This record gives sequence, structure tokens and C-alpha cells, in this order.
Amino acid sequence: MEIEVVIEDLTSKVKQCWLPFLFGLVSLTWYLLRTGMKPSRDAYPCQQAAKANTAIWLMAYIAPVLIAPKVGWRRFTSSRARLTLVLVCLAVGSIAIYSIVATGWWGQKTDGTDSKNGLDGVKFPLLSHDTYSTLSSKVFAVNGTDGYDGGLITLLNLMGTQGLPFYASNTTGSKQGPDGLIARGDVVIIKVNSQWAQRGGTNTDLLKAVIQTIVNHPDGWHGEIIVADNGQAQYGSAGTGGSLDWQESNAEDHSQSVQDVVDGFPEAYRVSTYLWDVITTTRVQEYSEGDDLDGYIVNATRNIHTGLIVSYPKFTTKFGTRISFKQGVWDADRGKYDSGCLKVLNLPVLKTHSGYGVTASVKHYMGVASDKLTKDLGSRTHNVIRQGGMGTEMLETRFPTINILDAIWVNCSPLAGPSSSYGQATRLNVVAASTDPIALDAWAARHILQEAYRKKTGDLSATMDPSNGQIGSFGNWLRLSMEEMQRAGRLVNIDDKKINVYVTEHR
Repeated sequence: MEIEVVIEDLTSKVKQCWLPFLFGLVSLTWYLLRTGMKPSRDAYPCQQAAKANTAIWLMAYIAPVLIAPKVGWRRFTSSRARLTLVLVCLAVGSIAIYSIVATGWWGQKTDGTDSKNGLDGVKFPLLSHDTYSTLSSKVFAVNGTDGYDGGLITLLNLMGTQGLPFYASNTTGSKQGPDGLIARGDVVIIKVNSQWAQRGGTNTDLLKAVIQTIVNHPDGWHGEIIVADNGQAQYGSAGTGGSLDWQESNAEDHSQSVQDVVDGFPEAYRVSTYLWDVITTTRVQEYSEGDDLDGYIVNATRNIHTGLIVSYPKFTTKFGTRISFKQGVWDADRGKYDSGCLKVLNLPVLKTHSGYGVTASVKHYMGVASDKLTKDLGSRTHNVIRQGGMGTEMLETRFPTINILDAIWVNCSPLAGPSSSYGQATRLNVVAASTDPIALDAWAARHILQEAYRKKTGDLSATMDPSNGQIGSFGNWLRLSMEEMQRAGRLVNIDDKKINVYVTEHR
């Protein structure tokens, strides 16, 4: 009878206070799981709220257990109190153990230091491959570079030997020629990844090398460079989208942000930044329609194949140049666009992705579109990636002139990205490039990301496999993106047998 009375009384108490008790437990669980994988998330507003709720919960339910010896255990020795305390302790203990196991706290570095996992600093085993076909795509890779040690020049020399000079020039040389990519007067948008701090963003040492290489144009530099991205004003390391001035960046000097790199170049070179987050919810019209405001152009018609609503930025640079990402550089005096002089250099970091398996050159164009404006129109850009939407975005805005893939530090743990702390990343010291974003991503996923994971664990993961045809998988949506490009006549390939690979060692 005494047990029945205790249970009945406890049930009555639970009915009165179960909501704040469970709310506190949920807050604690959320805080541990969310922050455990990335301690910098502690600064997020949602994490601060969860921490406050947890503190109240601990004071209300746990503090009595801690102070019990000082006030006398006899006050806590009734059957009802004992049962309540046992339930609370079991709940807290279970959540703590589960959180540690789920987040892998014991294996994560939380002090801002880099991982040391046996692959760091070792030259990665990459092999050249020639299909001997004129219809094959070309991928170029340099092994053994940290980004700003001359490795980029080694890459450009390699491209030049295979008929792809970097500089457009009337003078022919190892890196230049009439068929080159970047002319002395071009306006170049360098699209980086800015949404994540630490190793989740583009390597700023490599960015510095890319900018320096452009302004060192053999014919003299008279153009303009804009380093840009759209972190969508959501998610990201601070929960508010992207930043071009993270205090912890992907570089040898962790404090070197994108903005620091840009600010280090003389103003005469006309190098600036533009974070498209600040205009991602502003819908505007083209300059040719009399609209001079910065914002996003949105085509409300969905693509019939991928469902994408195409969107892209239109903005004025620090130096007064007016740019439509799709149409080109606006000449107000002539009342027309110069499309040919606007070039896009796509500079993503290679890493895994929790929803889409792998993020590299193709997924990187998510930072061109406006996720929020397209969501308001009923076809959110991020959701149609799995249908090949990034293929449409590349085709119907501006196709990258060249894709240079940062694989110096990669996050190769399946589904662990797109964030990547210093402790999660593996150093491979590889930089690769291609004019075919599909081929570059497929090759890098197979031979860099998958191989790094295999060397660490002895296993392979279907989430990074470009041959995986499962609906929604990386292999599936990359193939759908390829098919979208092929319908427009682009030479893009996903299979190794249609990709020529040229690898060289730096140093």
C-alpha cells in the first residue's frame, strides 16, 4: 500500500511539473548535442538560450542533490524523494553518456588546434590518367602544396602544358596565350566559401595566391577583382550566415581572414570584397530596366527539369563597377552590358556534407543563389539541389571560367560537414582545377575524399561515391546536374573513363 501511495503521489507531482522538467531536459540535450560537435556554436543565440534554460533546470533539479549532505540526508529519505532523485539522476546520467557517445567529444579537438591523424603533411597518392579521347574532360592536380608556397604556379604550368593557359594574352608562353582564361582588363569574381569558420571555409592562403597570380598578369593588370559569397544570412558558424572576416579562418595563420587578404593588396589593383548576405532578401531588377539598387534578380519561373527558380546577385563594387552576375558589367554610358569581360573563378573547399554527401565546385554555387527569396516563391534553392538544381544555376547565370578546388585541408568524415573545425580536418596538401565542375567533383570525391577516409578507417562510404545512384545521394544529384549541363551542350563528365587527369608534385 505504501508503494502505491508513493506512486500515486509522484504521478500527481509529475502532472504538475512535467513540462518545465522535460523542457529543461530538452534544452540540456540540445545544448550538448549541438555544441559538442563544434564548441564555437556556444555563441549562437539558440545555444545561449538553451544554456540558460539548462542552468535553471540544474538549479531546480540537481542542486538539491548536491546540497543534501549539508542540510541532512534525512530530509531526503522519504520514499517519494528517493524515487524522484533516482529518476533525475538516471535521466541526467543517460543524457550525458549518450551525448558523449553521439558527439564523440573524446576524439574532437576543442582548443582551436589542428588534427594529427597520420595523414597530415604526407604527400597524397594521386595518379595521372589519360583516356586519349578529345571528348574527355581534363582535371589538373598539384600534390604537396600548402596554398601559398608557389604550388598554384605549378598548377598553372601544368595546365599550360595541356593547352589551357591561365592568362589571355597575344604573347604565347607557358601560362599565357590567345586562348587563355583571364585577360588583363577582366572583372573577376572569386567565389569563395564564407559560411563557415576554421576549416569549413576556403583556404585564405590559396586565395591570396590566386589574387596575386591574377594581378601578376604578364601584360599588366588593369582589371578588377571581387571576392564574394552568399552565406544566405542563415546558419553558418555564428548562426547568421557568412562572414568574410572570421577570427578563425582556414590558413596557416588562423587569424588571416578573407578580408585580411584583400586588405593586404594595394588599392591600385582594385581588389575588394562583397558579402551577398546583405542583399540576399532584396529583390531588384536589372540595370537595363533602370534599377540601380543592389539586390537579387529572381526569375519566378521554375526550371522544368530541376524545379529551380534561378536567382543571382546584382551589385556595385567598392570601386563603382556595376555588375550583374548573369548579364555582365553594366556600361551606363553605352546603355549595355559587357558580358565577355566578367569572369567567375570558382574557389571551393572540398569536404563532406551532412545532407548532400559532398560539397565542392557544383554545390558551391549555392552561394550564388538566394535561398530566402526562392523559398518565399515556393521553390527553395537548397531543396532542389538533389534534383540537379545547381546545374541549372550554373547554366542560367554565369558558368565558372575555371574551378580551383582547395583540398589542402579536407573534412573526410561521412556527413560531418559542411562545418569543419581545426580538429576535424585532415591535411592532404592538394590543389586541383578544371573547367568541368562535374569532372572535378567526381574525381576529387573518388580519389581524394574517399581515399582519405579509407586510409583513416579502412572503409568506404557510399555518401561520397559519385557512382551511387540512390535518389538524393551525392552521386545521384551530381549526375542530374551533369545531365542538365549536357542538355545545354556543355562537355561535362562524371565517369573516370571520360576524365583525363594530370598530376604533378610540387617541390
